[in-house]
Amino acid sequence: MVIKVFLASSSGSTAIKKKQQDVVGFLEALKVDYTQLDIACNEENRMWMRQNVPEEKKPANGIPLPPQIFNENGYCGDYETFFDAKEDNMVYAFLGLPPPPGSKEAELADEEHVVENGTHAEETNAEENPDDSIEVPVEERNGNDEATEGETVGDEAPAEEDQAVEETDEVTEDTQAQAEEEEEQEEEDLQSEEEEELRQLEEQDEQGSEEEEEAEVQEEEETE
Repeated sequence: MVIKVFLASSSGSTAIKKKQQDVVGFLEALKVDYTQLDIACNEENRMWMRQNVPEEKKPANGIPLPPQIFNENGYCGDYETFFDAKEDNMVYAFLGLPPPPGSKEAELADEEHVVENGTHAEETNAEENPDDSIEVPVEERNGNDEATEGETVGDEAPAEEDQAVEETDEVTEDTQAQAEEEEEQEEEDLQSEEEEELRQLEEQDEQGSEEEEEAEVQEEEETE
């Protein structure tokens, strides 16, 4: 399996360059074999990338921007999903690769496996060995009932505490809403910058094609 990373070598966008360097640097640090495919100088690479990014993963304008990551022909994701996987120590799962023994991701996978098996075993034992046959003395049952009533009375929270919790929740919601607005603004700014970069790349390709055509015409005139 070959990991393909589609990049723009002549990108003038600082944001795109940083994302590309982040992806490539992290893959090299993990010693993951990958291939870089340039979409700035190779029209075939650019068209293949655009055609194979799933429609639901494309931006509103329909043009996916680098870096885009594939495992052979299978789509892994863009920089945002790569970054989330890196933060969660799930890069190998993101790439569709088995984690190497001793890695953090392998340890997490082993822990999850143990927890799942342990939970399953406890549930199975509880179903196979019901403990309903043990009778509790009447006095103990009465004592437990009284204790339960006392705990219920003591656990009632004052109205003031409830009000304080509600006010805290409101402040948290306001802060979260403000953070989301700032994040959306940053994404819009970044999207505008990336669209401008893509437009410049396309203009460079068109200019290169025109120069090639002029050179061919000039050679024909000289030959005549």
